[in-house]
Amino acid sequence: MNFMDSKKLNVGCGTDIKPGWINLDSAKIKGVDVVHDIEKLPLPFFSEEFDEILCQDVLEHVEYIAVLRDLHRTLKKGGKLSIRVPHFTSKNNFIGLTHKKLFSVDTFDFFLINSPLHKQRLYYFDFAFAQIVSRRITFEKSSRLFFYNRFIERLVNMRPRVQSFYESTGFARAFPAENIILELVK
Repeated sequence: MNFMDSKKLNVGCGTDIKPGWINLDSAKIKGVDVVHDIEKLPLPFFSEEFDEILCQDVLEHVEYIAVLRDLHRTLKKGGKLSIRVPHFTSKNNFIGLTHKKLFSVDTFDFFLINSPLHKQRLYYFDFAFAQIVSRRITFEKSSRLFFYNRFIERLVNMRPRVQSFYESTGFARAFPAENIILELVK
């Protein structure tokens, strides 16, 4: 594979090897193209090298602001960063022994150019994304016990205001979420 032709990066891929992508992980696993600890910055890539970056189940394990800054650096203007992190109510936060951070649906608004949260904390961050093109909260649906979560997930994701209402009230504790999935565009 010629990495210079590749425009997609799969960060912290583990065993989720994606053909046609540069698969990066800190573990030397079969299929991993680049073995590198993502907290050792900068990442071994050029600025504005990637059209798309996938970062699933990674940011909760690291000091994510510095990592996010470097992912932003490696992403082309107009490029997409897809993220999946556990929601702050997820039981997975407490099962995962290496989890360091918790996330709200609004966490990534701090890194969004036109967000009121970013404008309030502009002095903290020297980078920002242009927009969030999609954002949703997911709920566990793996067993019949959680049959109602399909309805809850549709309801919570109707609008961003409903997502914020869900997180700000007892509903988030009564119906804990699983993940936050979002796409940022540089």
